Amino acid sequence: MEEMEKTNTSNIIFPPEWHEQDGVMLTWPHEGTDWAPILAEVEETYLKIAREIIKREKLLVVCRKREPVSSLFNPEERAKIAFFEMETDDTWSRDHGPLATFNNGRPVVNDFSFNGWGGKFFAGNDNQITRNLYDGGAFRTGSHYSPHEMIMEGGSIETDGQGTLLSTSRCLLNPNRNGGLAVHEIENKLKETLGAERFLWLDHGLLEGDDTDGHIDTLARFCDRNTICYVSCSQREDRHYVPLKKMEQQLQGFRTLDGAPYRLVPLPMVPPQWEDAGKRLPATYANFLIINQAVLFPVYGVEKDPEAVRMMKALFPEREIVEVDCSVLIRQNGSLHCITMQIPKGFLR
Repeated sequence: MEEMEKTNTSNIIFPPEWHEQDGVMLTWPHEGTDWAPILAEVEETYLKIAREIIKREKLLVVCRKREPVSSLFNPEERAKIAFFEMETDDTWSRDHGPLATFNNGRPVVNDFSFNGWGGKFFAGNDNQITRNLYDGGAFRTGSHYSPHEMIMEGGSIETDGQGTLLSTSRCLLNPNRNGGLAVHEIENKLKETLGAERFLWLDHGLLEGDDTDGHIDTLARFCDRNTICYVSCSQREDRHYVPLKKMEQQLQGFRTLDGAPYRLVPLPMVPPQWEDAGKRLPATYANFLIINQAVLFPVYGVEKDPEAVRMMKALFPEREIVEVDCSVLIRQNGSLHCITMQIPKGFLR
């Protein structure tokens, strides 16, 4: 596993996803969420993901009631899971979960404000989840809870662990998140809270059906400090072709900390997936989750799946690539990375 070396000058380290982990957080679906009509089906996907996680690390489950969820696991599995009961509005842990940093070596649980992706959905309960976890003893003694008024979702940023943040201007700079804050003001806040020193802003790229205003984790991802994989589109008649081509060109202009071009790996476009009403769903291969010894990789039962899996195996040769059918998750406009939040080693009790 790649070591997280401190090369930036800040005393804050924001670990990359490939940093060794204590566990992963899931916020479990229930009958009060938008998953209600397909609850049994989506729970099967959550169970698949949960069981792959507990083979390798701990699992933290946020749920409305413990008993219906815990009964889905056998005693051996339950021993590796920490359940926390609380009210939740939805299940997108990536966006309401904690962002972990080390400040002068001390674990800090950063709790950014969450407003339902720019006020699109009610999120009052979800906005309290990280605080409730901290107050409920999820994190080890000595960790520090740091709340922030700034609105930001975890799915909107990627880190290389070296002080570089990759994000999209359409989301993080959107007035529906932080009013009229200028770019430099948002950058300054991210320097103060996450130790960011370099910002790579993507101004292009979209997925039809996405309601996050362009989360980076649906479009482009750090695989290591010098490699970025990204969604590409080869079909000129597809409305994604032009914005994704512009995104690719912008990625080609980015430079690593050493001043070299990034190693860029284009991921195939998932063939169009549609909901019953005719709306295109935001299916993407970029929404994978890196965990200890493995990558949990979203597939959709389509002809491009094997090609995308082969590319993941080449990108992460030392990790097992675990395919997870996420066809049900995109019916609520997200995928595998969106419902998970990794917790670095040194944080969980």
